[in-house]
Amino acid sequence: MNLITPEHRALYHQEGSMIFPGVLPAETLAMLREECSYFLGYKDGVMDTKGVEVDGINHRGKRYFIGNHYRMSGRMRDFIFSPLMAEVAQAALGPEVYLFNEQWVVKNAEQGMKFGWHQDSGYVMRSHPEALHPPYLTCWVTLDDVSEVNGTVYLLPHSRGGTANTIYSHELEPGSNDLIAYKGDDPGDPLIVPAGTIVAFSSYNFHRSGPNTTNRMRRVYLPQYSSAPIGGEAVRTWAMAVPFIKDGKIIYDRTNDRAEDYGPTPVKK
Repeated sequence: MNLITPEHRALYHQEGSMIFPGVLPAETLAMLREECSYFLGYKDGVMDTKGVEVDGINHRGKRYFIGNHYRMSGRMRDFIFSPLMAEVAQAALGPEVYLFNEQWVVKNAEQGMKFGWHQDSGYVMRSHPEALHPPYLTCWVTLDDVSEVNGTVYLLPHSRGGTANTIYSHELEPGSNDLIAYKGDDPGDPLIVPAGTIVAFSSYNFHRSGPNTTNRMRRVYLPQYSSAPIGGEAVRTWAMAVPFIKDGKIIYDRTNDRAEDYGPTPVKK
């Protein structure tokens, strides 16, 4: 698709991120918004069944992280394993790519909670310290215009966070269940981008997000890709290793994409 420039590649490999403003086609953006609505209802139903208001880092009506349910939707597969995402993933990871994780990240209107400073890889290492891995790729796909007032992400480049080659120890924050690593004074760089943007950043980058103080939701879809399977069977209980690209070519086979081989999934709709 000729999306990636030499400047994108250089910035990613030096500082850990690259930004593609408003690149999603209108029909893709509309599809993601529809799917997001479905999965918000799905997660509320799960919490109803459990009789809880807080489920891990999900807080009903405030903040949601709804992960690894893409097999419930044929349309989600078409996006996750698309030529667009293949181009972005290969620019960061090289000619072999796996889907590692995917989730909806939603902050509700007026009370969407903040999210503390962390590295995405810090969550892997906190639960499975043996799962050493090179940086994987987080693709932060905006379903709404994002800014400081509705809870956008703040990124610390590698050169300011000291994160090019290191996963730091993370501590659990009481109340929110967030994992926290960075406690410095650098506020990070806010991502102020339109709906339909892909912000691709390394799982080693420190980042945080603010609260949503507006009267509308702030919705993001977050597929994450790795250059090799991460960890062993323990990690597979919550993450995945679905083959996507090999030798620079898309090899994803939806007819053989089974949870028992590549990771967890709920019942299909």
